[in-house]
Amino acid sequence: MKKKIGVLIIGARGHLSTTLMVGTLAIKKRLCQPTGMVTALDAFSHLNLTPPEDLVFGGWDIRGNIAPGIIHQILSDIGPIARRDLDYIENALDLISANIFAGTTLNSGQAISDLADPNITAPSESIRETIGRLKRDISNFQQRHGLEHIAVVNLSSTEPLLSVDSSTITLARLTEIIENNEFEAIRAGTLYAYAAIDAGCSYVNFTPSASAMVPGLIELAENRKVPIMGNDGKTGETLVKSVLAPMFAYRNLSVMSWQGYNMLGNMDGRVLSNPSNKSCKVTSKDKVLSKILGYKPHSQVAIDFVPSLGDRKTAWDFIHFEGFLNTKMSLQFTWQGCDSALAAPLVLDLIRLGIFAKENHETGLMKHLASFFKSPEGVEQYDMHKQFQMLIEYAASHRASEQKPNIIPLKKVN
Repeated sequence: MKKKIGVLIIGARGHLSTTLMVGTLAIKKRLCQPTGMVTALDAFSHLNLTPPEDLVFGGWDIRGNIAPGIIHQILSDIGPIARRDLDYIENALDLISANIFAGTTLNSGQAISDLADPNITAPSESIRETIGRLKRDISNFQQRHGLEHIAVVNLSSTEPLLSVDSSTITLARLTEIIENNEFEAIRAGTLYAYAAIDAGCSYVNFTPSASAMVPGLIELAENRKVPIMGNDGKTGETLVKSVLAPMFAYRNLSVMSWQGYNMLGNMDGRVLSNPSNKSCKVTSKDKVLSKILGYKPHSQVAIDFVPSLGDRKTAWDFIHFEGFLNTKMSLQFTWQGCDSALAAPLVLDLIRLGIFAKENHETGLMKHLASFFKSPEGVEQYDMHKQFQMLIEYAASHRASEQKPNIIPLKKVN
């Protein structure tokens, strides 16, 4: 008998969330292959991870139903789908919408509050009441569908940095904040994460929002014996940076400057056009270089909202480096991709690996998943090659009576 696994998405009506659900439905109908899914590689086949088509979706959002035109726009970004298959996907999304609950905008900043439907949010709630409501949503979703496990994934827009150092928010301090109703000390992301972890769900923070992964939440995950992973999915410019930067270190070439410029046009780009929200994202993207190189070259990361790009994003990077005899040289690259199509398969990977960890009684930070994140919690290794080897070794450790592979197998599972 198949296990029924639930997935609750924070920001369930967003572009990435919809792409994630459409992609899962397309895999189920055999309209596409699991291209882009790391867990579709041979190295993970023996883990018997939950098939994407067995996942039951729901979540929270601060907006009402998305207009059909937006769904068509998302589908046009992904690729051509036959009319009969499009009808199947739209009907399935309509059924999923019954599992999408009212979210919260608590202290999320003006850029996010401006997106909210006033009929959905409940600003009069206390912090404890909001957490209780979110936990009831989890319970109702589980009972409605007879689910064995639930994974909660934060795919919401980037929140502004907290006014206090997020690293000081221990579980004791977080409990104090909740009991004293200190709204200004936390953000909506903290409440979703707290509710999910306290309810025993595996939890993924795919956003750069520091409020959604404070130390107190990691402590709570250890106490509740659930896996937790984050922060900030690595899908584009930073992915390339984490692969390229080790090359300079391996060859003892000195990077003097690394300038990055990003353009994107979706809802994420709109929210990031607000300086307070952008600062959190830039902080996440900018720490990779010094961690890999061992020193901090001149570097800047710029992010601009370009509405006409839609879900397409473009990044241009200029690297100025020095070699033998003080010879100055440069490298430039341009990365152009579909933001949600790059991220969605990675979210599926993290959901499946999170459920696998829970079934195997693995708790707390899942450090072996560092390769999926720009700012992996609890990990100082930012070299993509070494991060990925950590993941391969983790998978190999679950292969009974077999040696760990010396090379990384990359053949896809059909």
